[in-house]
Amino acid sequence: QVQLVESGGGSVQAGGSLRLSCAASRSTYITYCMGWFRQAPGKEREGVGSIDITGNTRYADSVKGRFTISQDNAENTLYLQMNNLKPEDTAMYYCAADASRLRVWSGCEYNYWGQGTQVTVSS
Repeated sequence: QVQLVESGGGSVQAGGSLRLSCAASRSTYITYCMGWFRQAPGKEREGVGSIDITGNTRYADSVKGRFTISQDNAENTLYLQMNNLKPEDTAMYYCAADASRLRVWSGCEYNYWGQGTQVTVSS
C-alpha cells in the first residue's frame, strides 16, 4: 500500500509561482511512475506531468516550459514547480503513483492517488 499526501496549493496571481509537494509513504512496492494530474470544475481530469522509473519526465503541452517535476528519493517526495501560472491552471491537483510488486513494466498505470490540493490563479 502507498499513501500520498499533497501540499503546497494556494491562491496566486497570474505570473506567480507555487511548488506542490507529494509525500509518499514508504512501501515495499516498486514505484514505476509518479505523476501530477489536475481537474478543473466541469472538466475531465488531465495529466500534467510524470516521472518514471528510468527518470524520464513527460509534460502536457499546456505546461511545458512552465512546470517542472522533480523528486527527492531520500525523502520519498515528489514536487511540481509551477512558474508563470495562468488562470487556466486553476484546478485541484492530484499526485498519483504506479506502484506494485516487481512486474514487467510497459507503461504507467496509476493505482494510488492523493486527496488533492487546490490551486487558484487569479488574473
